[in-house]
Amino acid sequence: MESPELNQVREWLLNYQGSVISAMREVDRSASFGYDEWERPGGGGGLSCACRTGQVLEKAGVNFSDVQGAALPPSATATRPELAGRPFRAMGVSMVMHPSNPYCPTAHANIRFMSVGEGTENVWWFGGGLDLTPYYGFVEDAIAWHQKAKTACDPYGQELYPRFKAECDKYFFLKHRNEARGIGGLFFDDFNEVDFKHSFGLARSVGQAFAPAYAAILEKRHGTSYGERERQFQLYRRGRYVEFNLIYDRGTLFGLQSGGRTESILMSLPPMVRWEYNWQAKPDSPEARLTEYFLKPRDWLNEPQES
Repeated sequence: MESPELNQVREWLLNYQGSVISAMREVDRSASFGYDEWERPGGGGGLSCACRTGQVLEKAGVNFSDVQGAALPPSATATRPELAGRPFRAMGVSMVMHPSNPYCPTAHANIRFMSVGEGTENVWWFGGGLDLTPYYGFVEDAIAWHQKAKTACDPYGQELYPRFKAECDKYFFLKHRNEARGIGGLFFDDFNEVDFKHSFGLARSVGQAFAPAYAAILEKRHGTSYGERERQFQLYRRGRYVEFNLIYDRGTLFGLQSGGRTESILMSLPPMVRWEYNWQAKPDSPEARLTEYFLKPRDWLNEPQES
């Protein structure tokens, strides 16, 4: 197996983080962006960027990390037990955007790189993806989101979009609720195909699709009028986001198990959220349509547009 260009990956990830932050500044010029550089006692560190109290983005985080360790944590060896006990280096950029307006969806993306072992025993791969979590769904937004996801994948193989979409639908699923987290997008892990150049190119292409795709939706929806009903529903549905991140999310588990920086790991959580016992949406309401229509796996690229 060829040796990966670690410095090249690191440099691109740092530049990528900056490009996403710049794109979000364009979307929400009222938001306050703060930077926080940190070191990890076990090796490595990162740079976190938090956005707060914007008119468009209520909270957002764009984090870069580059950490090393003597042995992979359990979350990283669950599907690859043969790598247990080996030294590792993990780099990545992850982001979560929580908008103020309930008619704007929450969005998440990450691109990560893992190198395990040394010398001839070295194993490496890319992972990541992007996904969208609406509160009040719009078919045209879902179609546009998935079209951009497909466009990002196609130069690296026509089979990748349907494969990564299916993985996304499978991964972002709350088993204890029997419910999808959102309308999906792309999810890939252990990606090491053709060669390093090809794999790195695919990871970059997916990452670069995120900001333009999400910004287009924010520009279209953030001025939509809403009231207390929509705001309370948004806060209620954010609870599902929290449940997924704390119970299932591999990145969260990896960060906590590897002794990462807790403030940065949990930056993905929304600023406000509520849970209500046994809440039920009224039949035929916009709130009911979210779970009955939008949160069902769909072939969005062949979904008919709403009239």
